Amino acid sequence: MNPLGGLHRIRAGVLDLAFHASGPQDGPPVVLLHGFPYDVHSYEEVAPRLAAQGCRVLVPHLRGHGPTRFLAADTPRSGEQAALGADLLAFMDALALPRAVLAGYDWGGRAACVVAALWPQRCRGLVSVNSYNIQDIPHAGEPDTPEAERRLWYQYYFHTERGRRGLAQNRRALAHLLWREWSPTWAFDPACFERSAPAYDNPDYVEVVIHSYRHRYGIVPGDAAYAAIEQQLAAQPRIAVPSLTFDGADDGVRPACAAAAHARHFSGPRDHDVVPGVGHNLPQEWPEGFAAAVLRLARG
Repeated sequence: MNPLGGLHRIRAGVLDLAFHASGPQDGPPVVLLHGFPYDVHSYEEVAPRLAAQGCRVLVPHLRGHGPTRFLAADTPRSGEQAALGADLLAFMDALALPRAVLAGYDWGGRAACVVAALWPQRCRGLVSVNSYNIQDIPHAGEPDTPEAERRLWYQYYFHTERGRRGLAQNRRALAHLLWREWSPTWAFDPACFERSAPAYDNPDYVEVVIHSYRHRYGIVPGDAAYAAIEQQLAAQPRIAVPSLTFDGADDGVRPACAAAAHARHFSGPRDHDVVPGVGHNLPQEWPEGFAAAVLRLARG
């Protein structure tokens, strides 16, 4: 039996979106959103904890991952932040969810932050790894410290055609390397990785990933359908909903920081914690704590 619950499909915006559902239909809804290069299995220990506590747990496969597919061949395979946020909103609309707790990390955390910032009436509460996860694209060309730049080598690699071909040829090997670098204290076994690896076989995976890492630096244009959303995100809108934010103390790509580093982006109640012994894939490395945070907001 799948700990994430049954697999379902629904037409949501431009996607035939695949998702897992568990828990009672009338329970408080929570949406758990995975990152790159991971998949829904980041929540294989979080989802059953929440379902057992009476939550309606929804775990979608993001665009370009797993069994999720685009409805039309001519839809741009965008990976920009506005597209991820729009997908989440369309998913909630398709399921007739007026509000939900939104929780995620990496790409999924970005989608959750976008909806929490721009459509706060749809977000009962936010759980976000790495705090404010909306990209400041107008200032993306500003250099960071050499150490921070070194951590982003894969992004610069994806800016090149060599990087595109490398991702296409080495999907699993590249993901495995990033798992190790980003979570150096997480002793995941081969079986754990192999449960997630089929998500990278999605036919749109390479195009969506490459677009994501080029668009965030202004190298390529976005999908015109999301231009209005991107314009709003360029203003770095504040998040007013109740928020619980976390950093993994051993995160190899987004180093942990104090709550004050992102405080200006939150206008509502927010608690922030740094979790020792945990890296970038926080829900899978610390499922009990992540589930407790989601449950706190779902019951609040």
